[in-house]
Amino acid sequence: MENLDVMVLRTLHGWRAAGRRALLATVVRTWGSSPRPVGSIMALCEDGAVVGSVSGGCIEDDLIDRHTRAYAQSAPPDVARTDADHRIPSGPPTFVKYGVSADEAHRFGLPCGGTLELLLEYDPDPVSLAELIAALEAGRLVQRSVRLADGVVTLSLATTPGDLVADSVQITNCFGPEYRMLLIGAGQLAEYLATMAQFSGFAVTVCDPRDEYRAAWGVPGVTVVNDMPDDAVRAFKPDRRTCVVALTHDPKLDDLALLEALSTDAFYVGGIGSRRNNQARRARMIEHFDQTEEDLLRLRGPIGIYIGSKTPPEIAVSVMAEVLAVKNGVTLPRDMEVAQAKNVREWPQDETDGLVCGVRAA
Repeated sequence: MENLDVMVLRTLHGWRAAGRRALLATVVRTWGSSPRPVGSIMALCEDGAVVGSVSGGCIEDDLIDRHTRAYAQSAPPDVARTDADHRIPSGPPTFVKYGVSADEAHRFGLPCGGTLELLLEYDPDPVSLAELIAALEAGRLVQRSVRLADGVVTLSLATTPGDLVADSVQITNCFGPEYRMLLIGAGQLAEYLATMAQFSGFAVTVCDPRDEYRAAWGVPGVTVVNDMPDDAVRAFKPDRRTCVVALTHDPKLDDLALLEALSTDAFYVGGIGSRRNNQARRARMIEHFDQTEEDLLRLRGPIGIYIGSKTPPEIAVSVMAEVLAVKNGVTLPRDMEVAQAKNVREWPQDETDGLVCGVRAA
């Protein structure tokens, strides 16, 4: 599955390029709790089709009811409605606010005290949408500014991601290329992790020079390459929206890929393995590849968060959770780290030294 924003923009462009009327809704402000963050987008077509989300569903239903005829036949007989009630308006963008009162917040499924404000753009220009999609597909970070007076859109390249900015003149939202995941190793764990990453909006590439593993790969929508892992990392050109995860358990494959990834801007670099194997990996990198402890600060391992996982799908859940936490800027408690959690659950080694069944051996 592709990045949700790209999916929304691509679908919206398809509607507009075909001459269909549509609107783009953007969350521009929230107060209290809200189901979707500022900057979230959804698109609505004149036939009631929706892609994307600005809430848990109730606000989308209200927009469909207001601006399309999709619900017209199910309207109560005592409610008089005209065609204008079911039509996407023309003109400049408008704001609409949901959840102002407690009753309205409950009606639209907003959390207690939650209020959000949307910007509705009517019939966005398909040419501008195509330019934005092309820039995102090329891996660029783009600022999209909408002039409130007339809806004119301006696109400009950005150097760093930014939050949505709203003032009395325009709304500027930052769109980035999709997140990417490079997996080293095409084994069973990689298949589960690739599947979860795709559903989380990552474009996934798997590298494995071993023919027997590549031949058994069964996850559609994933790019599979047979390069040596360090060459694959260089070709992949990891950036701040990229994670690199080594899963082969083979130092000849994992170590070189991880070393190469540590020299990039990848937001997450980690390798599978036990606490002992990860300590051995770090020792090898320091002894044979002139790395220092400081050089290896970004190297994660054992990877994942501690959930007592044993099976490949459970381990994939653990790893994906950590990747998403790092992506979203969440600092996890130390007792959720795999190594720390396992350490505190074991009998301290210094207390058991020389003890057999609780009795000190002679």
